[in-house]
Amino acid sequence: MTLEVELFQRSDAKCELCAATEDLAPVLVEPARASDTDHHVLLCPVCRQQVAGNGELNPNHWRCLNDSMWSQVPAVQVMAFRMLKRLSSEIWARDLLDMMYLEDDVRAWAEAGLDDDDEDELPPTKDSNGNILNEGDNVTLIKDLDVKGAGFTAKRGTMVRGIHLTDHPEQIEGKVNGVSIVLLTKFLKKA
Repeated sequence: MTLEVELFQRSDAKCELCAATEDLAPVLVEPARASDTDHHVLLCPVCRQQVAGNGELNPNHWRCLNDSMWSQVPAVQVMAFRMLKRLSSEIWARDLLDMMYLEDDVRAWAEAGLDDDDEDELPPTKDSNGNILNEGDNVTLIKDLDVKGAGFTAKRGTMVRGIHLTDHPEQIEGKVNGVSIVLLTKFLKKA
């Protein structure tokens, strides 16, 4: 049997990440060099393009990882892990990463294909005055903010202690009135 036929059988003729059924093709999961099904995934054109980094990453397309990350196929797990890492500025992707379990050898394979340069290029997180914010800093709100979903208004002057930085330099996480929320740094000043 050829590689493509085996992948079609394994995946039930569906993209192994998003379950699309048209124009499927095998993709080698780097840095593996073997030409067997254990090191390939069957992907649709949209997944192939975005996995390769061609074009803009569409976070809504990748909500399918909620299902595919639980695949028993290590190559699919590796691809799901890598895409969730690339999407880690999205709260739902971070939540999925927190839930995801990989065997040690599969995790090593997944991390071997990640670009370490992406993390180094993130600009620093700065408050409204341009002061650099660090993990654990205290900040003060400079504007009343409606907290949707929690049913209260965070008042100007409220101190947010022990903030957590996110992968997005314009956002931090902190507790206001005992509720963990994401705050835009343009409404904060370092205390």
